[in-house]
Amino acid sequence: MTRVAAPAKIGTMTFTGFPDAAFEFYEGLEADNSKAYWQDHKAIYETAVKGPLTALLDELEPEFGQAKVFRPHRDVRFSADKSPYKTQQGAFLGTVVGVAGHYLAVDANGLLAGGGFRAHGTDQTKRMRAAVDSPAGAELERLVIDLRAAGFEIAGEQVATTPRGFAKDHPRIELLRHKELMALKRFGAPAWVSTTRARSEVEKAWRALGPINAWFAEHVGPSTQIGRPRR
Repeated sequence: MTRVAAPAKIGTMTFTGFPDAAFEFYEGLEADNSKAYWQDHKAIYETAVKGPLTALLDELEPEFGQAKVFRPHRDVRFSADKSPYKTQQGAFLGTVVGVAGHYLAVDANGLLAGGGFRAHGTDQTKRMRAAVDSPAGAELERLVIDLRAAGFEIAGEQVATTPRGFAKDHPRIELLRHKELMALKRFGAPAWVSTTRARSEVEKAWRALGPINAWFAEHVGPSTQIGRPRR
């Protein structure tokens, strides 16, 4: 892969791609998830990861909504895993706040783009399942099939058995098991990821998610609750 030098100052950048150093940084972090590693390589994180990502998001915001860059530090208060840092840098752009949007991440494996519905309350999961059980569910099923054919994988927390109130032989039982539903495209680290083509590939992926995001906006809506969905 051709290396691209990232400008040193964040906030005044034009996106030119993600350099190899971004993925190498996370390879090292996976091997040594420590404060010492982070401090020793912080300049690489700033110029090779955060800088290009911020520049890319600045260029994508007008079409896809306001961006939020996630903190690189893990919340370890309630986790048995006390590793202090996330092994990827993620960001979210919401077209419909609290319902659906677009996700982008950089890690040791390369670049990932995705989107869809991330549940924030049981009420959202309930409305999604009701819509899946209705004639509108056939449209979601078709959208999922189309996204898989386009190279997306379908993700999102789901129950292993049949959700309450539905028959185990329901024609859309696979969708009903989902508490939330997202579509992800893993680009990896091909040569173009270090060029401006990375922007057009992300745009293409996110535009393909437009119909499914619209479905969730229409049939799910924001949550009025706090907390994660239950079965």
